[in-house]
Amino acid sequence: MAVKKSQIYSSLWKSCDALRGGMDASQYKDYILTLLFLKYVSDRSLSDPSAQIEVPEGCHFADMVKLKGTKDIGEEIDKIIAKVAETNDLGGVIDNAKFNDPTKLGDGKDMVDRLSKLMEIFSRPELDFRKNRAEGDDILGDAYEYLMRHFASESGKSKGQFYTPAEVSRIMAKAVGINAATSRQHTIYDPTCGSGSLLLKAHDAAPDGLSIYGQEKDVATFALARMNMVIHNCADAELWRENTLTKPYHKGANGLLKQFDFIVANPPFSDKAWSTGLNPDEDEFERFTYGTPPAKNGDYAYLLHVLASMKSTGKAVIVLPHGVLFRGNAEADIRQKLLKRGYIKAIIGLPANLFYGTGIPACLVVLDKEHAAARTGIFMIDASKGFVKDGNKNRLRDQDVHKIVDVLQRSVEIEGFSRMVPSTEISANDGNLNIPRYIDGSEAEDLQDIEAHLKGGIPARDVDALQEYWDVMPGLRGDLFGPGDRPGYLAAKVEPTEVRATIHAHPEFEVFAATVRGIFAEWREANIETMRGFDKGHHPMDLIHALSEDLLARFREAPLVDAYDAYQHIMTYWSEVMQDDAYQITTEGWEIAKVIRELVKDADGKLTEEPDIVLGSGRSAKKLKAEVIPPALIVARYFAKEQAEVDELETKTEELARQVEELEEEHSGEDGLLAEAQTDAGKLTAASVKARLKVIKGDADAKEELAVLRQWSALTEQKGVVGSAAKEAQAELNVLVVKQYAKLLDADAKALAIEDKWIASISAAIDREVDRVAQALTIRIKTLTERYEAPLSALTDAIARLEARVAEHLKQMGFAA
Repeated sequence: MAVKKSQIYSSLWKSCDALRGGMDASQYKDYILTLLFLKYVSDRSLSDPSAQIEVPEGCHFADMVKLKGTKDIGEEIDKIIAKVAETNDLGGVIDNAKFNDPTKLGDGKDMVDRLSKLMEIFSRPELDFRKNRAEGDDILGDAYEYLMRHFASESGKSKGQFYTPAEVSRIMAKAVGINAATSRQHTIYDPTCGSGSLLLKAHDAAPDGLSIYGQEKDVATFALARMNMVIHNCADAELWRENTLTKPYHKGANGLLKQFDFIVANPPFSDKAWSTGLNPDEDEFERFTYGTPPAKNGDYAYLLHVLASMKSTGKAVIVLPHGVLFRGNAEADIRQKLLKRGYIKAIIGLPANLFYGTGIPACLVVLDKEHAAARTGIFMIDASKGFVKDGNKNRLRDQDVHKIVDVLQRSVEIEGFSRMVPSTEISANDGNLNIPRYIDGSEAEDLQDIEAHLKGGIPARDVDALQEYWDVMPGLRGDLFGPGDRPGYLAAKVEPTEVRATIHAHPEFEVFAATVRGIFAEWREANIETMRGFDKGHHPMDLIHALSEDLLARFREAPLVDAYDAYQHIMTYWSEVMQDDAYQITTEGWEIAKVIRELVKDADGKLTEEPDIVLGSGRSAKKLKAEVIPPALIVARYFAKEQAEVDELETKTEELARQVEELEEEHSGEDGLLAEAQTDAGKLTAASVKARLKVIKGDADAKEELAVLRQWSALTEQKGVVGSAAKEAQAELNVLVVKQYAKLLDADAKALAIEDKWIASISAAIDREVDRVAQALTIRIKTLTERYEAPLSALTDAIARLEARVAEHLKQMGFAA
């Protein structure tokens, strides 16, 4: 069966484990990515006559594997790599990592063992890239990106900047205007291209790709970019290794900078050495006509380089620290001139701690020369709060990316999130572009009402603030709140502990829930045939794009449920489960049912922990991976009654075990009734209890001990009987499941995977959104009810009563004042 993406990633990460200890991530990434590159080009050369890299005879990965265990393995690997590099003009690209370096890989046997282990890992079936590549879906490229993301995370502050997070890259590709109309004739450029990930994400956003240009000054990072281009079938990308500011490589016929249709860039933040080797006042490329950036801060130097590299119709987006929006002096002068020319189209504020190498918040500055003359404002987005924690970094979710792109492309104004800011307003602020000046993204303060604390009652304004709920469930408000004893204040009709139950039981909430589920049901009916039609050779990314976009569009009409939250649920499920299923189906089609049938036919099959099925026993046993249709699905559809019986027996076993444990805790102390029955190790066993019963049999003084020992014995025996029955029932169920696998037809496989697994899982996630609405309303109402439940007079009376009681107690104790 096909290998899951997650298994590919796992194997690659294990290869990293083999090198950890001798070097840090910024070093061992070169070894791992070089091997991944060589494995890929070797496999491709064997299966694709038009492969972009030529692998000389004797230099295939299989030839490297033959070196396992040999004393000169490191030296021979270096020779193979050198020959591949020479043949394909990749010197200084794939031969930077030296596999015969004892300072990094160890001496003698240590080096041999370490490199042999690496060869073994890269020989695993899941890393056979002749098979694991679905047309149109970049499995290997994704794996390469996966490794670079983790290397960036591990490399630390000074060495992780070679990688732009994929989510940011996706936003930038859309923000710069790449769409269905973009063709290979259009050019894209990144002046600080790092590992090339940003360029490639932009390239992928065009149906047929783009003509790629880039420059990178770091030797190792440039090598990553070149390898990354080859792996992504972009070997013809024009990349150059040199400092972009001091020695820009890409030039036009007029000697000035070559100009491009699209530019994306994530330059080093606040580069203090940007002007080393450069006299901005005498710049032959005329980049600094709007002013000279500060000598110790290069943010505007890179921005001006980008601007000079744009065609008159060009679009660009650049990642910069927030300081570029509001810093003064020379930067303020440059900013004012750019604003007057209308070059800045949009600004997107991103969350802090998003980029590797720095924790400071950054922004995307979108530049557009084509419509500059007609520009009357700047579209601003404050996306700083939409993210999820991912280890020690923050990460944009699919829903965050989609929302930013949607809002930007449609210029949708959302309070606290986005706004078109007129140029006149910006001018009134002296060209300061700091986003909080124009968008108040702060959460409304939860104000305490002093009068309510003094006199009681719930402020009507706080209940009015929940109007989005009352718009959907107008009658619910009247069932939760009634008139107060004075204008502007309400009285709670429901105790705080009963609020949640009241909401869930309310007819209007039931109508709301039914409405949401109805929207999902419509999505299901509209897309189920698309899922059923997905088959061998189809593109998984096309499938999830169609499903997720339709779900998002339909839930834009859903009351109280954020459409982007609904969208995130399907994307999360895709990432965690459905993606692997889709890649297996696109490799094997729905004949997965036939594969399973053949494997279990006439087999003495039994199940282990799902989703593994062990067929036969001993050395002849075979393990079947049934990820798409795990046993739990078979059980739920065909054997629910039998599973309920197993569950009941297991519950009884657990209850009896709990009773035995409680009995032992109660009587196993030093003077407890079970103390004498314990073994030397302090344990109670059937043998030790039986022996103690024999000793005290007939002892009139040991009646209580005798009763407890007999109770323990009876419970333990009963637990054993019920536990055995549970195991026997589970074994019988396992046999039924294996036999059912043998009967599966393709139609059964589709019903199980699509209806019982995919749709059921997404439906459950949507149900959780309904519950979240009830939970959010419950929490707010309970907060308000409990906050003003006792007015000051009631609290004062309670304090007086308590003081009186304390005084009375003190008087009785002889301590009266």
